[in-house]
Amino acid sequence: MSAFWIVLFSAVAGTLIASVISILPGLHIYNVMGGMVLGILALEKSGIAVSPELYIPAMTAMVVAWAMVNTIPAVLLGTPDESAMFTVLPGQKYLMSGRGFEGTMITAVGGLAGAFFLVLVIAPLAPRYLPVSQQVLKGHMHWVLWIIITFMIMSEWPKGGNRGVAGWAKFFDAWKTLIAGIITFLLAGLLGFILMTRSPVSHEVAFQNIMPAFVGLFAIPWCLLNIISAADVPPQRTALGLEVNGDVILRSVWSGSLGGGIAAYFPIVTGGVGGMLAGHATAQRDERIFLMGQGVSKFIYYVGAFMFLFVPGLHLTRGGGAWMIKTLYSPMGKADYYLILGTIAIASAISFLMMEPLAKWILRLIDRFNYRHVSSVALVIVVLMVWAITGWVGLFIAFVASGIGLLPVLFGSRRLNCLGVLLLPIACNMSGFGETITAWLKLT
Repeated sequence: MSAFWIVLFSAVAGTLIASVISILPGLHIYNVMGGMVLGILALEKSGIAVSPELYIPAMTAMVVAWAMVNTIPAVLLGTPDESAMFTVLPGQKYLMSGRGFEGTMITAVGGLAGAFFLVLVIAPLAPRYLPVSQQVLKGHMHWVLWIIITFMIMSEWPKGGNRGVAGWAKFFDAWKTLIAGIITFLLAGLLGFILMTRSPVSHEVAFQNIMPAFVGLFAIPWCLLNIISAADVPPQRTALGLEVNGDVILRSVWSGSLGGGIAAYFPIVTGGVGGMLAGHATAQRDERIFLMGQGVSKFIYYVGAFMFLFVPGLHLTRGGGAWMIKTLYSPMGKADYYLILGTIAIASAISFLMMEPLAKWILRLIDRFNYRHVSSVALVIVVLMVWAITGWVGLFIAFVASGIGLLPVLFGSRRLNCLGVLLLPIACNMSGFGETITAWLKLT
């Protein structure tokens, strides 16, 4: 079999497998890719060589398909990762008005628009301009990250306190969401320091040591909220059209590419943070633009961060997928770059075509079974996934993280503050005083 057919088969197979995996609530594609990396390393250790032409297109296609199709459980089943947090709120508004399919497909159109923008606009310019910008900015990343953290906390505006008896009660009513957001950020940051310095997770799965925390911070609280909520999902209808035009798509690409680009390029700035910054910068109000823009942002965040590893002269390792592939293979030049771009194009087309039948199947599942029961099954899947990968220690970490993740739910603050689990430790380490905190944690 020629190299072309091997690459094509690998890309198609990776897309199909990841598309099915992506509808499972709470399961992240990086967990599956981590298992693939371990399998490939085990085969190579036993003397069985695995061709890069087989696993590189497959892993690229898996990232693409997950960035596209994971919108379905994020919107329809309510178990998002952090990069989908902004998509969920308007998406669930569509779901509760019987238009869940429409909200899902609008976001998917944004993902496809993000694929066009990434391959046709960013990719041709990246080899010429991104290495230069990286040389200019690499000494300034620490204060850029602190500015982003400061803005994220400051944008948690006080709520309430407009009426009532003056005094501490009124002050607390006005500032309780802001205080809850700061406490959430600090507690998540402390958890991040512990996991990065004295992680109790076994060294055999050390590359997944942060996974239980993310599941506890984001997926489990959302499942619990759906289970105890009194709301019932109304019957869903399938839309014949999405009511989008060229103006909506262009404005969505503008806002989404800005947010996704920031998240993919700057270290530790995830899709949720990038989407928040882009939302404040562009001030788009239309719900269709918001949903589609988040589809663009999520696609460029995940796929762009993966692609930057292969950009000639750049070789950034910003995302988890890039870190995993780098343990197996070092990009060789333009040939690998063109291979990645071709795979992104093929996988984007296939995964978008799979969106409609998969979304309809999930909607039939919701119509047939109670939404609380579906959320309960999602919670079981999430817990079993954590236990299977990290054992009882991982479950304990997820339990602790769930307590932190429930604070925004109880006090109405922004769930994005849970990203302190990554932002605070990395920002401290980049600034040079992370070693002091690490030493204190080791002593205690």
